[in-house]
Amino acid sequence: MLRSEQDMTKITSFALFLILIIADLSWGEIAFDPETWISVAEEVLTGTESYTTIFHKQERVKGVFLEKETIYLKFKKPFNVYMKWIAAPNRGRELLYVDGWNKNRLKAHEGGILGIVTLNLDPRGAFAMKNNRHPVTDTGLEHLVRIIAENVRRGVQSGSIQFIDHGSETVYGSRTRKFEGILPKERSKGYYCYRAVINVDIKKKVPVKIMIYDWDDNLIENYGYEDLKLDAGLNDSDFTPDNPEYRY
Repeated sequence: MLRSEQDMTKITSFALFLILIIADLSWGEIAFDPETWISVAEEVLTGTESYTTIFHKQERVKGVFLEKETIYLKFKKPFNVYMKWIAAPNRGRELLYVDGWNKNRLKAHEGGILGIVTLNLDPRGAFAMKNNRHPVTDTGLEHLVRIIAENVRRGVQSGSIQFIDHGSETVYGSRTRKFEGILPKERSKGYYCYRAVINVDIKKKVPVKIMIYDWDDNLIENYGYEDLKLDAGLNDSDFTPDNPEYRY
């Protein structure tokens, strides 16, 4: 009788293990529903208080596709952002923004000898927006998922969005599901873009790469979130210029 109970315990444990494996594999192997994923991603991010990531950013500004920027990013709710550029062309630059602090200005400095000068800037001012398509106040995965959700749900409701499932792809060492959303090619329709190619991390259920194309089908925004750590345990000391690890 004891042997039978042990066998049943082993079988039950193995069955639970298979269920967990299948739950993850299903994101990579069966038909992918973007609307369902969006709801899951929203739930995941609602329950995430902070995260860190290596943020890869490349944008087209005034017709010029700029060099890729590589940034160590910390984010904590309600809206605290710390960025440090860790590769050329802006290695050593730091940026700090906390909603409601510093008169709602960002605090930044360049790398190298130029770092002796710290600037307090309006996030939407001309200087802060130079070579950027978005202000720092648009930073974060929640903002990204919100933009995706608004356009996908509107497109589904009007029947004007087409989805292409590109299957599984490894991005930054993690398995992802890659899909594409194609919207009307008329700018006047009011969508964010013509098409977007998105990689969703199968385990974390959030986007880790997105490429945005304009109505002429030019790549205008290319973002990646490498080594993403959700619920990173960040606190207020991560978002103050007094942090001894920072160069303010």
